[in-house]
Amino acid sequence: MMDKKLLDVAIIGGGPAGLNAALVLGRARKKVAVIDAGRPRNAVTREVHGFLTRDGISPSEFRRIAKEEINAYPSVSFVADTAVSIVGSDGRFQIETEQGQTFASKKLLFTVGMKDQPLAVPGLAEVYGKSAFVCPYCDGWELRDQPLVIITKGTELMHFAPLISGWTNRFTVCTNGPDELTDTEREEFQRNQVPLYDSPIRYIASSDGIVRQVILEDGTTVPCTGIFFKPDLVTGSDLPQTIGCEITEWGAIVVDEFGKTNIPGVYSAGDAASRMHQAIAAASMGAFTAAVINGELNTEAWGRNG
Repeated sequence: MMDKKLLDVAIIGGGPAGLNAALVLGRARKKVAVIDAGRPRNAVTREVHGFLTRDGISPSEFRRIAKEEINAYPSVSFVADTAVSIVGSDGRFQIETEQGQTFASKKLLFTVGMKDQPLAVPGLAEVYGKSAFVCPYCDGWELRDQPLVIITKGTELMHFAPLISGWTNRFTVCTNGPDELTDTEREEFQRNQVPLYDSPIRYIASSDGIVRQVILEDGTTVPCTGIFFKPDLVTGSDLPQTIGCEITEWGAIVVDEFGKTNIPGVYSAGDAASRMHQAIAAASMGAFTAAVINGELNTEAWGRNG
């Protein structure tokens, strides 16, 4: 007989992916704990965008409504804590938390998202989430037709510049050091009349979180009302790598098309396992992976009864 205290699924991380997974699993009558300390990466932002029926909602209100809906399913519980160690294997993992709690679970779902490495550009932290953003699909509409500065370089820049041009053609590129471009690529910016500066950034001047200008080490000043930049990211928790999950070169958890990692019984969804960092994409991945986990749990129980 299985331990009645044994969870079906421990969800580590309580963002859109983890919450939607909890909703699907709760409706499937699975015993679930969502372990999350409540320190989401998007806490610095004011609004969530691109999520049908929730466009413009604050991240905190999004989570409040989600938990309120999930609370209709009594098999799901929320644990305001941080998972710090995991041992065991498929069928019985043991999770220890920062506050000394212990949970046992048949399956694990990592929805830990990503976290920013320290922002190296002076003044960027003061405007991040207010007038400096990372995703034009999330925040491009609010900055449409405005004079912007794009901070990135190399391959990422060659992808990002044409993308941002759909929201505004009034932007300047500051690569904050060598641009890592070819002569042909630089000519492309000239043809499109996009200023390109490779001098390091001295600091970003702002007022009440709104950027005013970017000042370069060579004395150049670039007036602007918004910034898009590429952050340096790492997985939101070291635990996946600690238990042996494969990690991509850009820091995400490697999963197959069903959200399975290389460790049996361990899954991942959302930003932690994707480069498409949007709330609606994360929620979708969480829902799909939850359905996969539920199917596996039901198949295993069916086999034991046969």
